[in-house]
Amino acid sequence: MARALQATRGSWKNRRNEKEGWKPSRRVNVAARAVLTPGRTQGKQQERRESVKKCRLITAIKTPYLNNGKFDLEAFDRLVEMQANQGVEGIIVGGTTGEGQLMSWDEHIMIIAHAVNNYGNQMKIIGNTGSNSTREALHATEQGFAVGMHAALQINPYYGKTSEKGLITHFQAVMDEGPCIVYNVPGRTAQDITPRVVEKMAEHPNFLGMKECTGNERISNYAAQGITCWSGNDDEAHDARHQAGATGVISVTSNVVPGVFAKLMAEEDGELATKVAPLANWLFREPNPVGINTLMAMTGLVKPVFRLPYVPYSKELREEGVRILNDLGLDSVPGVTEVRAMEDEEFTILSRY
Repeated sequence: MARALQATRGSWKNRRNEKEGWKPSRRVNVAARAVLTPGRTQGKQQERRESVKKCRLITAIKTPYLNNGKFDLEAFDRLVEMQANQGVEGIIVGGTTGEGQLMSWDEHIMIIAHAVNNYGNQMKIIGNTGSNSTREALHATEQGFAVGMHAALQINPYYGKTSEKGLITHFQAVMDEGPCIVYNVPGRTAQDITPRVVEKMAEHPNFLGMKECTGNERISNYAAQGITCWSGNDDEAHDARHQAGATGVISVTSNVVPGVFAKLMAEEDGELATKVAPLANWLFREPNPVGINTLMAMTGLVKPVFRLPYVPYSKELREEGVRILNDLGLDSVPGVTEVRAMEDEEFTILSRY
């Protein structure tokens, strides 16, 4: 009965569509691709790519949670508005800092769509849609562009590592979907994306550049070849921008001090870079995003809710963080007037969410 009803509905829909002059395509993949770039000329696509490549400060935005572990969209909106007001030009949504690795793909695409719909006219929305599975990366990236993200962040396949040729083929496949920043962080993937691979990828029109974590020497070499780079290391970002030729930084620390990092990217200021260095270093005393999650809870910017496997810093480290942030000055953290070390029992740690 249900199958017959479904067939009847489908037949009625097809008759209605044919009456209106449209016939359903048998090539579903063609229809799906048509959604991605409706009416966008080659010139517009190039303009879109170049606008992302000019961004100096991109924040890898934190995803805040409610007490039940679901997304706290009101807090997310406050964070993004703070970023926009402080000179941030783009955000990475669902990156490592945003805990995309702990999201279902439904959650992932939803939060990208939410960011696009609310803030896509104010800043560039870059969705982390990479995966160690090319099939998953393609599907997620296609969905991300369908909901309007400006660019994708792509990681090299981790754990189940591939060959150099496999890397190139993987990245070419996802870049066929739209503009991509490629993220090289061997400390997480256990595989370096070598200059030879990057130079080959740079031939693709949708290659925007590298988020590079191997240091400023490599960034300098890429810059000399005209390859756009963003530093992935907050502690090296100032020198990367002003001495190594980086366009800017994709930053974690800018979640709490966006104005400071906007200034560091806009003008050379070694004194300010030295002043903020203790905070940047403290945030990475344990693997990211543990530090930024802890600090944003300590400042009241987000609820103190953690999705496992992440847990907050120890009380001793939190007390050190209080001293560091007070030394920097709470006026550097928009909307924050107090930072507390907190007690362990104030944190909620969830294994199911």
